[in-house]
Amino acid sequence: MVLDAFSRKVVGWAMADHLRTELVLDALAMAIRVRRPPTGLVHHSDQGCQYTSLAFGQHLQAAGILPSMGSVGDCFDNAVAESFFATLKVELLHRHVWRTRADARLAIFEYVEVWYNRQRRHSTLGYATPAEYEAPLDREKAIA
Repeated sequence: MVLDAFSRKVVGWAMADHLRTELVLDALAMAIRVRRPPTGLVHHSDQGCQYTSLAFGQHLQAAGILPSMGSVGDCFDNAVAESFFATLKVELLHRHVWRTRADARLAIFEYVEVWYNRQRRHSTLGYATPAEYEAPLDREKAIA
C-alpha cells in the first residue's frame, strides 16, 4: 500500500504471493499514475529489503521522489501505514476466508477503493472520509 499521509487515502496498492521488490514497485507505479506527484514529494517506509533495494531507489529518483525511512524495528516511525494495516486486518482480513487468491484480491479492491477511500470516516480527518477530506483540494486544482 502507498498511503497519502495528508488524507490517509490509499493511492497505490499491489497484491502478490511474494514479497519481492516488484510488489512495492507495482504499488509505487500505481500511486505515481494516480497522483502525478510534484518533484520533492517524500515517500516514507520502513527498512524492508524491498524499500532499500537499488531498483526501488531508482524508481523514486526517476519520479523525483525523496526516500525517507524509519528506524529499524520502530513501528511508530511509520504509524500511518501500521494503523492502516491494523484496520485492514480487523475490518476485513480476520473476518473472512476466501477460496481463491482472486476472491481475496477482489475483496481487498472493494475494501480499499469503495469502502476505505470513499466511505470510511477517520477521526484524524475530523470524521471525514479520505475522499471528502481531499475534495476542497480537488476543487482548488480544477479552478487553477
